[in-house]
Amino acid sequence: MSSSILFARGGGIGRIVSWFIRIVIYDICITGISDILGVSRMVALFIFLGILAVIAFLGYVLKQRVAPGVEDA
Repeated sequence: MSSSILFARGGGIGRIVSWFIRIVIYDICITGISDILGVSRMVALFIFLGILAVIAFLGYVLKQRVAPGVEDA
């Protein structure tokens, strides 16, 4: 494989490394929730996704309060 293919469109190897780092961080969070609450990893995954959804919703509400007339592009 040539290096131009590996680094085209945002860096192939950098993108893969970034993806693995995210997976490790998510796994640490899910394992921590599982250990602290004493639930299975599947339940911890849904708790983690719920926390992310709440954060996203709060960000949306905050954006609407600060700039109600601004639409996303």
